[in-house]
Amino acid sequence: MKVNTMAEFMARGEQPEVLFWVGCAGSFDQRAQKITRAFATILDKAGVSYAILGKEEACTGDPARRAGNEFMFQMMAYQNIQILNGYGIKKIVTTCPHCFNTLKNEYPVLGGIYDVIHHTTFLQELIEQGKIKFTDSNEWKGKSISYHDSCYLGRANEIYEAPRKVLESLDMELREMKRCKSKGLCCGAGGAQMFKEEEKGDVVFAEKLAKLGDVYVNDAFGTAHRAHASTAIIAQFFSKENRTFGLVMEGEVVSAEKVLHAAQKPFTAIIGGAKVSDKILIIENLLDRATDIIIGGGMAYTFFKAQGGKIGKSIHEDDRMPLALEILEKAKAKGVNIHLPVDNIIADDFSNEANTKNCASGEIPDGWEGLDAGVESRKQFADVILASKTILWNGPMGVFEMPNFQAGTKAIADAVAEATQKGAFSLVGGGDSVAAVNQFGYHDKVSYVSTGGGAMLEYFEGKTLPGIAAIKD
Repeated sequence: MKVNTMAEFMARGEQPEVLFWVGCAGSFDQRAQKITRAFATILDKAGVSYAILGKEEACTGDPARRAGNEFMFQMMAYQNIQILNGYGIKKIVTTCPHCFNTLKNEYPVLGGIYDVIHHTTFLQELIEQGKIKFTDSNEWKGKSISYHDSCYLGRANEIYEAPRKVLESLDMELREMKRCKSKGLCCGAGGAQMFKEEEKGDVVFAEKLAKLGDVYVNDAFGTAHRAHASTAIIAQFFSKENRTFGLVMEGEVVSAEKVLHAAQKPFTAIIGGAKVSDKILIIENLLDRATDIIIGGGMAYTFFKAQGGKIGKSIHEDDRMPLALEILEKAKAKGVNIHLPVDNIIADDFSNEANTKNCASGEIPDGWEGLDAGVESRKQFADVILASKTILWNGPMGVFEMPNFQAGTKAIADAVAEATQKGAFSLVGGGDSVAAVNQFGYHDKVSYVSTGGGAMLEYFEGKTLPGIAAIKD
């Protein structure tokens, strides 16, 4: 079957009614491919004007986020958003519940604001509009079907009726599974979240959990920044003597306090990642504590552009450029040394197979993007780290998951490990940084590796973490 791409619509000067986001499963999984073809056939029969991105569509980044790799998620999301916004997309329909949830709930904060609809809701609308009509073939009459609610469609977005109404339109018997709707069991693909009351911090649910034991031990630092039922709310149902930190949580708190309040100087903080907005609070808090701050990764390009440099198509935040300049001014006033890359490894595509070259910072040509710290930057960063007595590392220097863009992050890992061996105290935290030290085999060559990504970030921003406060208060 022939399906038009957005590029073909644009070439004709036309805009489709809706973009059909196919998704990874719909593209490559043989079972999901059947759903893709069937839905496309229905759209054709109903006379819906739609298009796909074709080869321009990439993974939404949802698997990366669920695996804890926030930097990779944001890089993938920004790439998709750039394409979607470039085409002026307003409305998206998808058959994948994971893509639906990500596009609908995760993309808006990154600048991807669209009307995202799951295909069952879209089909229901077409039926109500009379664009889909059923024949009297009795093909489905007398047959039954059991329906299981998808977590991301049901419990996460409370879409229960549309799928059922579409199935009921076939004049067949709809059988509900024993655990359905808000009580549906997770299939495991979305993180095996069995109870949604947990995330809402439900007090009644927390009290039920509390009745299962006499002593409460919280050893989950990775969720300490969330006021969830089992990690914060539950503590109130135990006396102070019967609630405590586990050994992991205690190690996290002691290590973080050592860096935040008892750091030996020189104290170097290495901050990487995709966005300045994600790290602004931690940088501002560290301006009162660190002697040196190394800024790398995608966020560095916002600083370069703010200073008048050329960054090509590198990831950046135009609305954060004044903030970047403000950070540089505050650091100068407080005597804190800010170290930005002096050169970068740039590529003509966000791909490991792309053409690459080393380029001075602020001189990246159009059509190219910075994906790693350059050769000279690695040397300068290493010199700063090796002269330090306390080191905090949060965030990679580039897209280290791709072999051709991992040298900058590896250089940081090498330097941190060497400085630790010489007596410095080093704390590595954040999903990407932890993944990097593990990937390069340095997890046992630094002083402490934090298990909490967002939790550690918020702790160093100076925020009170609900999971910690619940035990101490």
